[in-house]
Amino acid sequence: MLSKKIVKYIQSLSHKKFRDEQGVFIAEGPKVVSEFLSTERIKCNIICAEKEWLLEYKFLLKNINPANIFETDEHWLKSISLLKTPNKVVAVFNKIPANENQHLSGKISLMLDDLQDPGNMGTIIRIADWFAIEHIICSKHSVDCYNPKVVQSTMGSLLRVNLIYTDLKLFMKKNKQIPFYASSLSGISVFKLPKITEGIFLIGNESKGLSEEILKSASQTITIPKAGHAESLNAAVATGIILSQVVFHS
Repeated sequence: MLSKKIVKYIQSLSHKKFRDEQGVFIAEGPKVVSEFLSTERIKCNIICAEKEWLLEYKFLLKNINPANIFETDEHWLKSISLLKTPNKVVAVFNKIPANENQHLSGKISLMLDDLQDPGNMGTIIRIADWFAIEHIICSKHSVDCYNPKVVQSTMGSLLRVNLIYTDLKLFMKKNKQIPFYASSLSGISVFKLPKITEGIFLIGNESKGLSEEILKSASQTITIPKAGHAESLNAAVATGIILSQVVFHS
């Protein structure tokens, strides 16, 4: 049975401040939790799960201290879950060590300028994983990649994509030898770009787009041409269209 102390601790991790202090994050659901448990890159500190889940996935629990494995039921899972409907298991993991010495030459990477929506962030991480994008550079004010909603929507892709939070202006100055492609409502059509094997593609804030300073620092402005009347595209959808064209350009 879960103690009030454990419940309170897990509930506190819904806040970035406490996740940062503890260096941990929450994952929920059989698919996401089992994916994290299948790697030796990160340590699992706490497992709270229904009996049937513990029996089905016991082969993944052999390296976890039994004192940190709690059999529970749907009622208790509701008290610690951040989902509308708890899904069998909630776990606490150590954060994935960020690779600060990223090598961006000869690769396609992403840069996010103050992205705010957790669903967009999680989907972009998953899209990056689909297209084998290794690095995402985020502004310091972008949504936390360990926000529980982000973790949930990545479906495990967080393990395979390196995210770095930094000052974008300084980053662009330090890496000026790499082309930066700024997505915007105007510019050269992404479908008319030549084959690109190296570059960083910039995606802006959901409502404001890219900041003027970032736009001015970019090597080229690109756009996804439209045939209809929508005012703009969702940031994650735009990312998927751009990467699909760039990665598979013949």
